[in-house]
Amino acid sequence: MNDLKRLEIEVRNQIKNDPAHDFEHIMRVYKNAKKIAKHENANMRLVLTSALLHDVVSFPKSDKRSKTSSLKSAQKAKRILKKYHYTAHEISVIFDAIADHSFSRNKIPETMEGKILQDADRLDALGAIGIARTFSVGGAENRPIYNVSDPFCNARTPDDKSWTIDHFYCKLLVLEKKMNTKFAKKEAKRRTKVLKDFLIELRQEIQP
Repeated sequence: MNDLKRLEIEVRNQIKNDPAHDFEHIMRVYKNAKKIAKHENANMRLVLTSALLHDVVSFPKSDKRSKTSSLKSAQKAKRILKKYHYTAHEISVIFDAIADHSFSRNKIPETMEGKILQDADRLDALGAIGIARTFSVGGAENRPIYNVSDPFCNARTPDDKSWTIDHFYCKLLVLEKKMNTKFAKKEAKRRTKVLKDFLIELRQEIQP
């Protein structure tokens, strides 16, 4: 059994049943990363390892530690990888990729492996699956779907800690412009249209 398969089994056993960061999220990011890496000059093994371990620690969005999830995941990944056949340099590349991938860190990773992981993770926040994940988290956090007075943030600052639809304006609709790779930019454009079409439909259904 190769290292990636062994890691996949180990991660599956460690990931908690988080509505938006479950094992299926890990594997979708893995698939996205593999597709992107085929178009870039990157080390596929390091890209896929980073994808498997990128959310090995994930705090709920309502937890004060939420913004530290990526760094904690990188630190745990480093400990895990010492059991496998990775050099110190390879572990360093993986550590940096995982530490810098998250939206809240507001960083562009330095390596191509890191850029690919960041794009792969962000793609899973877009499109139909992105909508499903957004409302899954909103439900888990007991948030109302939208602000009745101003559902689409026309005259107020978006607040996704209070209303789920606001997350589209705080994060999802800006991701397309933050992609690093050509492949991800094209796919993000397609998935962002799904978000915009959903909001158009929602507006028609909830407004007089």
